[in-house]
Amino acid sequence: MEKTLPYTEARKLTGAVLIEFYASWCPHCQRMMPIVENVRELLGGQVPVYQYDIDKYPADAEAAGVDSVPTFIIYDDDREMWRHTGEISGDTLMANVDAVLNSYVE
Repeated sequence: MEKTLPYTEARKLTGAVLIEFYASWCPHCQRMMPIVENVRELLGGQVPVYQYDIDKYPADAEAAGVDSVPTFIIYDDDREMWRHTGEISGDTLMANVDAVLNSYVE
């Protein structure tokens, strides 16, 4: 797991960043945990991955407009590029990260 940065700082990092809002009591979030870990490993540090528990960081979840978990958001230089709420396959999650990364290629 990445060293935790405050959400407001993590979303402003240079380049792409993947953020997940989750809850420890959420069965969908629990099923996503190994998928997110696999995506983190596949990214190999190329894109940081941050996870925020909505019960520990309710103000951050509210600031991000999160009203359901799990919610995944990809930011690029503080711009929201993609958002998904609910369970998702690792392939689909990676494809969306790749799409943001590939947007750098002119």
